Amino acid sequence: MKFITVDSYEKLSRKAASVIAAQVVQKNDCVLGLATGSSPVGTYKQLIEWYKKGDLDFSAVTSVNLDEYVGLDGENDQSYRYFMNVNLFDHINIDKAKTFVPDGKADDPKLEGEIYDARIKELGGIDLQLLGIGLDGHIGFNEPDSVFTKETHVVDLHESTIKANARFFENEADVPRKAITMGMLSIMQAKKVLLIANGANKKEILEKAFFGPIDPRVPASILQLHPDLTVIYSEN
Repeated sequence: MKFITVDSYEKLSRKAASVIAAQVVQKNDCVLGLATGSSPVGTYKQLIEWYKKGDLDFSAVTSVNLDEYVGLDGENDQSYRYFMNVNLFDHINIDKAKTFVPDGKADDPKLEGEIYDARIKELGGIDLQLLGIGLDGHIGFNEPDSVFTKETHVVDLHESTIKANARFFENEADVPRKAITMGMLSIMQAKKVLLIANGANKKEILEKAFFGPIDPRVPASILQLHPDLTVIYSEN
């Protein structure tokens, strides 16, 4: 594990973007596992900037996102498909037909999870997986539990996650209570994992996740077992 500390969100974003850019340059048809939330926004802005300068080409890249809210379609401005389009895909030359996000409106969410896992397997797995981390240690929407769930699955969001995500909605009551999330198997089978976190409030959970015992009640702790993990943290 590489644990890198920087002194600003801007430096975190630039360093994370450089790791992703190196992956795209080294393997132009790579499979990127992508994340949403506030943490990666700066990283995506940096990637867009480098693309516009002609330094990056995403035309052969495929992406798979970690998760989506159950009940929201891609046209909803709070959906993660919408987030990805607005914050990255609309601004680079990636083929949107090769950008995959779980279907939050699927009639059979369990089947959707099976289809999603099969797609990742068919793609040959993920070359680089970008992650954030929740205050309760969740990665994707894999919430604290008694076990690590392997498959893409539907999860009931914890109250702490709902409260944390309420800032993106008009009020807390609007936050969906369920999500469909990539499970631990696809994340752990990614060839590289890059986790980013910023803010003094993330320091305690990072210590628990990466310097404490491996425990499904701290989902990110399983990443201690990954052979190629980079964590980038900025307290500011």
